Amino acid sequence: MNGIILFSKPAGITSFQALGTLKKNLNTGRVGHAGTLDKFASGLLIAAAGTATRLVRFFTAEDKEYLAEAVFGAGTSTLDPEGEVTATGPVPSAGDLERVLCGFRGEIRQRPPEYSAVHVNGERAWRAARRGETVVIKERPVRISALVLEAYHPPRARLRIACSSGTYIRALARDIAAALGTCAHLSALERVRIGAFTLAEAVSPSDFDPLRHLIPPGRIMARLSGMQLVRVLPGCEEHLRSGRTLTDGLFERPPGRGIHAVLDQGESLVAVIDRRDDRLEYIMVVPE
Repeated sequence: MNGIILFSKPAGITSFQALGTLKKNLNTGRVGHAGTLDKFASGLLIAAAGTATRLVRFFTAEDKEYLAEAVFGAGTSTLDPEGEVTATGPVPSAGDLERVLCGFRGEIRQRPPEYSAVHVNGERAWRAARRGETVVIKERPVRISALVLEAYHPPRARLRIACSSGTYIRALARDIAAALGTCAHLSALERVRIGAFTLAEAVSPSDFDPLRHLIPPGRIMARLSGMQLVRVLPGCEEHLRSGRTLTDGLFERPPGRGIHAVLDQGESLVAVIDRRDDRLEYIMVVPE
């Protein structure tokens, strides 16, 4: 049971809890996911089972797209509906909101929320925040490639956001509100896309069937951004699976520069390799 699952996480449970259905149906505890969704959030969660868990990092790095509902005039401790109201402020007009959004498109710097999984002093920030400790998290660069106000019924704004990996939508709502001289929190959040993968493709927990919804890695790697495909010559699969020296003569065509998913003649994933400065290197090998 090795493969990728495009999973539709419901709101009200953690990402870890959402994997429980998969573990039960796959009869394995070796299930991971790419890109955590907060408990209150819903939407696309890419899960991996068995040896495919080693591929999670490739999916985590993909850009994301969200639909978010922000409530202006009320800030909470967690920046979401599960926290306590800690601040109140004015509700902005639609014109002022549209005007401020322009400053958050493109490359920006963002400070993750105190209640987040970011590591601070060797532990998750949310643990220290729950103890009532002051959490200092450094700003980091993120990219907002699209930020659209789809509807506004004050104080609630419906936003569509496309962004780089590592962007916190809760923090984005916080900072937009601050630019307007007020406060805000998210009341709802749905992830509708990860890279080329969409929520429309995802399966709900109740409908998951391993025979139908467990996708072999070889069938999905080509959809990762920047990932190229190359096939190993028949009889050379074991050479790669054992991690022996890579040469161009092992493949149907010489791999170009960049990262490649190596498939065998049966479309199974054998390895992921990288060519840098005319040198081929392993990123990972996949057991048979």
